[in-house]
Amino acid sequence: MEIFSWKSLSLWLDQTIIYTNMKNFVKIFFVFALAFLTTQSWAQDKDNPWQFSFGVSALNFNGTNYPSDKINGQPGTGLDLGSDLFNEYFNVTDHWNVQSSISTITLTRYAENGYSFGFRASVNKFSKLGDSPRMAQKTMLSADLMVTKTLSGLSFCNIEPYLEVGAGQSFVKNNKDYHLNAGAGLSYAVSKKIHLKFNTIYRHNFKNNGIVNYAPNIIPHFQHNFSVAVNFGGKDSDRDGVYDRHDDCPSVPGLPEFNGCPDDDGDGIENSKDACPNSAGLLEFNGCPDSDGDGVADPNDACPDVAGLAKFKGCPDSDGDGIEDGKDECPNAAGPRKFNGCPDSDGDGIADPKDKCPNDAGPADNAGCPNPTAEAIEKLNELGAIVQFEFNKSDLRDDAVELLLSVYEIMSKYGNTSFSIEGHTDSSGPKAFNKKLSLERAEKVKSHLIDKGVEGDRLSTEGFGEDNPIESNATRKGRIANRRVEFKVVE
Repeated sequence: MEIFSWKSLSLWLDQTIIYTNMKNFVKIFFVFALAFLTTQSWAQDKDNPWQFSFGVSALNFNGTNYPSDKINGQPGTGLDLGSDLFNEYFNVTDHWNVQSSISTITLTRYAENGYSFGFRASVNKFSKLGDSPRMAQKTMLSADLMVTKTLSGLSFCNIEPYLEVGAGQSFVKNNKDYHLNAGAGLSYAVSKKIHLKFNTIYRHNFKNNGIVNYAPNIIPHFQHNFSVAVNFGGKDSDRDGVYDRHDDCPSVPGLPEFNGCPDDDGDGIENSKDACPNSAGLLEFNGCPDSDGDGVADPNDACPDVAGLAKFKGCPDSDGDGIEDGKDECPNAAGPRKFNGCPDSDGDGIADPKDKCPNDAGPADNAGCPNPTAEAIEKLNELGAIVQFEFNKSDLRDDAVELLLSVYEIMSKYGNTSFSIEGHTDSSGPKAFNKKLSLERAEKVKSHLIDKGVEGDRLSTEGFGEDNPIESNATRKGRIANRRVEFKVVE
């Protein structure tokens, strides 16, 4: 099979110069060529550089001024292009020779800036030649080389127009002829890889014998093609939908908005720019979270689960004393730094946790508690003298309970002072019994004071029985006075 050659093209150019009846084709070809050269498109790229299409086609000989009864103004049969080139172009029933089966295949390769180069092969049967009576059905084989140019600037609704020019050969039985093509079409993008295409090309045929004429049944005509096109050849190594040539991370699945790079934690910040790629965070923290919402990102937050202050690396100062909780010995009570954040409630220079009497000022050598005054000791003795008991009993009377409340208040004030509780009886009964009874009375008082809040280790007891009377046991009044307790400071 003889394919289009530069020699045939040169011969055709010579013929066009000689014969002026080619002027209309030259005009058409010039219009398409001008559009190719002046239209810019960026709609296509090299993602899927190859396109294979297959479909049905139809031949249309009407509108090419065939048959004609003139050639160069003289009677006869020949080619005479006139002004009615597209006459009855859409008269499908009368003039289109439609091939119902797959009749055309095309393979193209994308180049640059919307230009593609390709090859088309077609097999068409025809019997309609314009308005002339139908002839016996014949078969035309066509092979074309073409260049296409997409017009992306004119795209609408996923439809992109394109232009085509090319050259090839046609065969009908034993006849063959060369032709030049010019055409246009529309491509509808079903998806990125699947397109539906419709185009029309005008083929101008030349008999390669030096005479402008047409071989029998190889005459200028239109070919209409409807096809399904599949784009292929693009490489997407990680199968993330971003082709390798656009993918900044071609070996790791990612997202289109990040040029194929991943965002593992889904926070809208790609991993390469995310300081915490495995934990969703905020842009202001370079993708790191702020779990406690204190304005300090977790990696910089020494206390990420507790809201704090930036000056303390995200740790709190609960009492607001300027000392972070982790270094504050009293985090819930404001205090000065010299006491490690603890208060000195009584102002005696001893921090409350170390002050056994935090509400009463006292010297350091007495653990912050005041030393009992002579007046306090005297008061205790007065109270002890009137804390009295029933005959032969150790139970506290109601009046004794009231008196012990004052005792408790004095002992609480002197919180670092130990006291001895001494029990006494009158002389009634055996001496051993009285000894035991006096101790029981002291223990009853101790137990009551502990129940009120006096520390037990500050209290000791002793029973003296009848040995230390303060009045004569000879009288009833004296015996009542002797049934008592006494309080003494333990040095």
